Order: sequence, then structure tokens, then C-alpha cells
Amino acid sequence: MPSSNFPLILTTLFLLLLLPTTTAVTTTLRFKEAPKFYNSPNCPSAQDTCSTNAINVAMTLDSDYLRGSMAAILSVLQHSSCPENIRFHFVESTSARTDNIQQIISTSFPYLRFHVYTFDDSAVLGLISTSIRSALDCALNYARNYLADLLPTCVQKVVYLDSDLILVDDITKLSQTPFGNENDKKVLAAPEYCNANFTSYFTPTFWSNPSLSITFAERNACYFNTGVMVIDLVRWREGDYTRKIIEWMELQKRMRIYELGSLPPFLLVFAGNIAPVDHRWNQHGLGGDNFEGLCRDLHPGPVSLLHWSGKGKPWVRLDGNKACPLDALWAPYDLLQTSNVLES
Repeated sequence: MPSSNFPLILTTLFLLLLLPTTTAVTTTLRFKEAPKFYNSPNCPSAQDTCSTNAINVAMTLDSDYLRGSMAAILSVLQHSSCPENIRFHFVESTSARTDNIQQIISTSFPYLRFHVYTFDDSAVLGLISTSIRSALDCALNYARNYLADLLPTCVQKVVYLDSDLILVDDITKLSQTPFGNENDKKVLAAPEYCNANFTSYFTPTFWSNPSLSITFAERNACYFNTGVMVIDLVRWREGDYTRKIIEWMELQKRMRIYELGSLPPFLLVFAGNIAPVDHRWNQHGLGGDNFEGLCRDLHPGPVSLLHWSGKGKPWVRLDGNKACPLDALWAPYDLLQTSNVLES
């Protein structure tokens, strides 16, 4: 015989289905406290985030890449001539918030000046198309499109960094990248790679449609990696570039014009019209390709930033005793408390 509480149970289940799907993740990772780093005597004063002398750095945070983020933060501070002038802007997702993220960062970096922003996934979830690797379909990958909306309007320029990299040079040099004069208004600066096969980033559907392929007709378009960028937020806001990126994503939902996640919309809007940055500032691809993540060597030339873009991440390979030679360069920045990886 059915329970007299059965209608109540059904009602409860129905109400649970109506609740938001937002989940809070409480990470169990424990990190060591990093040393405190001080400004050199010739550093200008930067009282707050809005100061013109502040070096603003934006990164996304999630539980899967938190270990990489902590290493990246340490590397930025350790190699900066003015670490006390750096202001970090961390962006986390509403659908996968890490409850104790602020505490984790504050514990490892007690003197760090930072703010955590919440990115509303709903703004972009309906625009994401499946790509060649599921990790690229994460909504947080698209948060960089919205930095101009998330950060305070007084922040005029920001250095955006992925979580799978380390710096071995002063980020001040990168942040001071020239953007051109008023008659040549560049919005974004990044290393360009003109030897890459640019046509491969878009589908035959795109290239066979004259009304689409004309997008690059008068631009010397080259591939650039969106994991390391310097963005002029004033010019971004003035040009409403978030809207321009969204328009390409909306078109992608109607007809498939690319395969590779959040990168192609940036290429469509900016490729061939960005301020140049020396290749030393993004030695990318150290994580191998998007399928196997095999070991790779450095590109020829000097190195200021090592970037494990691709499937293979150094902390995963080190823990699995499958480290690539260059992963040993990441290991000294690993702050994980229980890590068994190499330490300097």
C-alpha cells in the first residue's frame, strides 16, 4: 500500500528539480605558504588597483587547474621587479565555484592583493559549440571575452594569463607592451605565429563562403595563442569587442565555421590587427597536441614564459611518473603540500 507521504515526496523531488544547477566545489588540496616578495627600490608607488602604476593580471580559477594557477602566481611574483604593484583579478564560474578558493589563495599568499569575480556561465553556455577536446568546452574558457565587463572600469589595461604556465621574467616588461598611437588603435597584444597553417583553424564551410572568408581579405592574419594576452580594456569597451566575439559565436551555432573552442572567435575579430609581442613571452605547446599530449621541446630563442598548452599538464604528468623533460622547469613552482615532484 502506498505511503501517505508519497505526494509529499513527489512534491519535494519536483522542487529539487527546479533548484539551480550551480554546484560549489570544496577542494581538499593543501598548498604551502609562498615567500613574501618586495618591490625593488626604484618601483613607483601603486596604492590601489586603479593606480596607473598597478600591474593588473587576470586569470581564471577552477578546481581542476588550481594547482597550475598557484604555480603561475608564484612565478609571476618571484620574477617581478615590483611584485607589490601587482593586482590579481581571479575569475571563477558560477556553476563550479570553489567554496574555499579565497582562503586557499590567502593562506599561500598572505600579502597578495587580489579580487575574485564570479562569471555567470549562463551568459555563454548557449553559445558554446563542441570542439575537438572536451576541456576546451568549459564555460570558464570564455570568461576572457568578458574581462572588460567583469573588471572595474578604472582598470585600463590587463595581462591575461592561462593557468598552465610559468613566467621566468619580469611581467612588467610584458605589461608595458606598446599598443600603437591614436591613429593605429590596437586593442590586443600577443605573440603571433605566421608560420602556422592559419586556414586549418576554420572549416571548409567558412573558406568556401565568400561573405565569410572576406573577413581576412585585407588582413595579414596569423595565429596567436589567447593564453597570454595584453588587453587595452578602454579600447575594448569603446569598440564593444565582446559583442563582436559573441556575434561570431552565434553564427557558429547556425553553421559550423570552426572546431577549436574559444580561440577562433578571437582570431576572427583580431587576427592581423594586434600589437606584436616577442615570441619569448609565450613558449606555448609544451603540453603537446590536443589528443595525446606528447612531450615537446622549446622553440628556438630566448624564453620569458613557458606555456603547457595542449592536453598534457606538468602536474598530471609528474604525479603519474610520466614527466617530460621540460616539466622539471615547472616543478620548483609547485606549492602543493603533499607533492612528490622535484623541488629546487
